[in-house]
Amino acid sequence: MTKLVRELVDPVMVAAFEGWNDAGEAASLAVEHLSREWDAYELCALAPDDYYDFQVTRPRMSIVDGVVGEVEWPTTRVRVATPPGSERDVVLVTGPEPNMRWRSYAADLLAVARELGVTRMVMLGSLLADAPHTRPIPVTGMASPVELGSALGLEATTYSGPTGIVGVVHEAFSAVGIETASLWAAIPHYVAQPPCPKASLALLAWVEDFLGARVPLGDLPEDAVAWESNVNELTAEDEDIAAYVRGLEEAKDTADLPEASGDAIARDFERYLRRHDEG
Repeated sequence: MTKLVRELVDPVMVAAFEGWNDAGEAASLAVEHLSREWDAYELCALAPDDYYDFQVTRPRMSIVDGVVGEVEWPTTRVRVATPPGSERDVVLVTGPEPNMRWRSYAADLLAVARELGVTRMVMLGSLLADAPHTRPIPVTGMASPVELGSALGLEATTYSGPTGIVGVVHEAFSAVGIETASLWAAIPHYVAQPPCPKASLALLAWVEDFLGARVPLGDLPEDAVAWESNVNELTAEDEDIAAYVRGLEEAKDTADLPEASGDAIARDFERYLRRHDEG
């Protein structure tokens, strides 16, 4: 592990894993965005030979003017950032979902978190869903303890079925008493081609709440507008797809009608105040 510049202050770990957990690359894009905006520096990387089948997750190489460059091995990288004006540091974790030894992988990541003094873990994921691209991207998730999510207005999800590394790491961290949250953005399945900046923005809005720090958005809002405009053009070219999208919009709007309740409005207003109380 690279030597820390200084001892970290009440650090929060934010992680995203490429692959099964990362539809439209929305989750990994969000964490890479934070890494760039906060000028994060790399602290360490997990040993790739321990967790990756290189016939499944292959290393990459480049040849420039006939010269073979260094082989880039798939690995999980741990970076450290200090958001401007924040009272706490952020540890950023990115990498492909491991192919094997998930329990050992979670234990290694947990060991890094403990050594750094991480007090909260926030994992980002994205999945394909029957969601219209013209509406706000839904974000659901779970938190341990449950009170953590409730305090920030996260509507808990109910699920029973296969899981990815996000679920395994969530269980490992929460089992030792580290506050842990997993946030999932719903990507419209008919436009699954990455990137999906609108979903990355939706995830980052929740990251703000869990970090208690402002997140610089950079070009993401403009990218999200351009993404939606491009999808509008594509769907307009096919009447069957356009009709399908209209059906999704109607179903979404109908489902959201009960949410126009006093509790829902109060919850959204509280989140708005939390994000702007420093403004």
